[in-house]
Amino acid sequence: MRFTLKDYQADAVGDTLAELADAREFYHGPRNRVSSVALTATTGAGKTVMAAGVIEALFWGSDDFDTVIDPGAIVLWFSDDPSLNQQTRHRLEQASDRLRNRLITVEHPFRYRKLQPGHVYFLNTSKLSRNSLLVRGHDSDGILPGIEMNPDLVPFTFWDTLRNTINDESTTLYMVLDEAHRGMGRRASSDTPTIVKRLINGHGSVPPMPIVWGISATVKRFEDAMSAAQVQENRVHLRTVTVDPVRIQESGLLKDDIVLDFPAETGDFNTVLLRRGVRKVKDLSAAWAEYAKDQKEPEAIQPLLVLQVPNKPSPAEVASALDVIRNEWPEISSDAFAHVFGEHTAQTFGTHSVPYISPERVQDATYIRVLLAKDAISTGWDCPRAEVMVSFRPAEDETHITQLLGRMIRSPLARRVEGDDLLNSVECILPRFNKTTASRVLEQIMGSELLESGTGTGQRVLINPQLMTSNSRVPDAVWECFTNLPAETLPRKHANPIKRITALAHALATDGIVPEAGCIAHARLHGVLNGLTAQYPTELRKAEADVLTVAGGTVRGHARYGLRADETWTEIADDRAIQEAYRHGSRTVTPDIARTYIDHLTTEAEDEDELRDAHVRVASLAMLPQTRPALDAEANTLSGEWLGQHRVAIKQLSESRQSLYAEITAMSTDPQLISMAMPKNRQEETRRSVGDATQLLEQRPLHLLSDQDGMFPVGKLNPDEVKVLDTEISRGDMLGWYRNPTGGRDSMSIAYQDAHGTWRTLRPDFLFFIDSPAGVQANIVDPHGSWLPDALPKLRGLARFAEVYGDSFHRIEAISRIDGELRVLDLTVPAQRASILEALDADHAYRESSVVY
Repeated sequence: MRFTLKDYQADAVGDTLAELADAREFYHGPRNRVSSVALTATTGAGKTVMAAGVIEALFWGSDDFDTVIDPGAIVLWFSDDPSLNQQTRHRLEQASDRLRNRLITVEHPFRYRKLQPGHVYFLNTSKLSRNSLLVRGHDSDGILPGIEMNPDLVPFTFWDTLRNTINDESTTLYMVLDEAHRGMGRRASSDTPTIVKRLINGHGSVPPMPIVWGISATVKRFEDAMSAAQVQENRVHLRTVTVDPVRIQESGLLKDDIVLDFPAETGDFNTVLLRRGVRKVKDLSAAWAEYAKDQKEPEAIQPLLVLQVPNKPSPAEVASALDVIRNEWPEISSDAFAHVFGEHTAQTFGTHSVPYISPERVQDATYIRVLLAKDAISTGWDCPRAEVMVSFRPAEDETHITQLLGRMIRSPLARRVEGDDLLNSVECILPRFNKTTASRVLEQIMGSELLESGTGTGQRVLINPQLMTSNSRVPDAVWECFTNLPAETLPRKHANPIKRITALAHALATDGIVPEAGCIAHARLHGVLNGLTAQYPTELRKAEADVLTVAGGTVRGHARYGLRADETWTEIADDRAIQEAYRHGSRTVTPDIARTYIDHLTTEAEDEDELRDAHVRVASLAMLPQTRPALDAEANTLSGEWLGQHRVAIKQLSESRQSLYAEITAMSTDPQLISMAMPKNRQEETRRSVGDATQLLEQRPLHLLSDQDGMFPVGKLNPDEVKVLDTEISRGDMLGWYRNPTGGRDSMSIAYQDAHGTWRTLRPDFLFFIDSPAGVQANIVDPHGSWLPDALPKLRGLARFAEVYGDSFHRIEAISRIDGELRVLDLTVPAQRASILEALDADHAYRESSVVY
């Protein structure tokens, strides 16, 4: 893989591989059962990247996911749209260098009687239509035998190719159903199954598809599609692997904020708001240039302005808009404009000639700064650098606006820019909307796949927000305290300690912190293998004997008397058998460690026998059950040592490098200590609509980020949160406070396990910084209703965090309203932590141990 998988992507890949392995066993078992598996994730989650990870593991095996090679694996990627297939193929090539030469678009003439293992074939509905040359003559009902038509130049149809492939017992055909699914329905005029149904269920002499792997944005979409194909009775659905949208948002892959701008008065404001959109793009260009300079990046992100026009745009109106853009942005070059209309030719608007560009090229064609579009451009299209959209769509077209906006939510760097809301947002400007019609866009977004689980994902939709920046009234000592606070990573299900230490060593060497980190790490792991050799000599000799011999069995039966005799035998292993044992063993100790350990053992080797003995040693060590746990333990120990020793040096690196180290730190099955990033700015709404009027939200002083007057809006806090805030301010010792955001490293994050044992992230509502005799100290105060289903797991997570890191805080408190009054649990008190661990629910914990707040 060219990309490092996000934690949720790695979990989804591992879970999908496990289900596909079960599906393969189902199919190749005695009953040849066909089955289906689904992977669902919201828009922008990187479903194609996850699919690339799964396909690589099927074709070549994977140490990370403990997956062996499926030598007969063939992937048939099916969608309704040929352009979607081309975009998917392009993305797979970007994600995996190993797949580049194994991606084949099925075209006429297709000269293979069987699909070849280790390849991905792209197919769409039109290629299997009755008149397609790929299948012409396959449906020969009513045609006399002997005069059937076959495709031109080919003596068989693609349906014949599928039949031959499925009937070959040495292969496993995985059919990927991409998210469109439009071909799953019934034809209006006939009960004849559609093409997709024929693929899934089989027809005539063509067997049913062995394994259907659905990839969709929603669970319901895939389930409805499979239901329409009538496969419930003869196909076993093993599992739907669903990616938690909260984890997707927390990963930083999607932008955090969606900002809506619209006029507050009635009138024609196209020109005014278009100028506003151009200024926004120019401001973002300057911000990205400054970020690239600070991070010493060779190139800055070039943000794109998308101008959305009606399906039948007025040439005069578009020409006027282009004039406005040029006047507001005089330095823009003449070739910076392009369109993605259905007309794939240059379009003339007044004096402007705008060339066509294919949608998949827009992201990489960074010289394009203004893009003209109509609807959602195309299925599957996304452009992370498209950060501002101005829509000339009328107010009744909110669906088209939402669809296009949904293609602009992916972060340009494929990660969050820590602490910078401006660079983590996408803006939509709606000149032809008002407050009422803009609220419909808001509802569309909040109910769409962007925010499938509502505001719980942490993604926000803001209307005319104001940018909050560092509060000059907050002492520097508060900021110093903030950046030294402990926080925790979210544990990973498929963590590989050796992969983690390898990545850490590479990063430390690249940054010059530990120049020989790779050699040091391998030497430590070689020491573990040397120690195991000395510690388990008897077990190792037995393992070596197993490597050096090949065992087998013989079964004898007497034809006359029916007697049966079983015998065993052994033969001396040849070099080929030893190499196979070594390859198998290297998957246990990882190929890199196996290779360098052989170099370590043969440093002074004088003949081939010593090299052969080294391969035997690696294969034998891999057979010991103690080997991998010992290597993992040492890798974790060394990772912890280096991350602790070089914490200060890492914090002095650029934000992008710190994000890399945070990612490496999180590659563990346990919560890991990380430090918080400094917030630079935050976008917050300062007004709300009440009927036809606009009302200013309440404000409070001393928030770490504020407006020019040092104030921060609190109108979106609930009454209990406002009560807690005012109580803390009234104590008189507060130097500053922080409303904890819902994602990013500038957020206090604490790991906890939910009722099912799954690790989640708790983000307490408030941090308060006080002046104490010991200097500036921080308080965690988290008002959270005891009646909520996650209340007890979060209390227990906070209690665990307080036990480990309590000395870093003055107070760690949880608050809930009980019988009409706010009550507080002090998590720094051991007895209260113990009562939380023993409580049946959160309400019981508060009633037993809390005091009045």
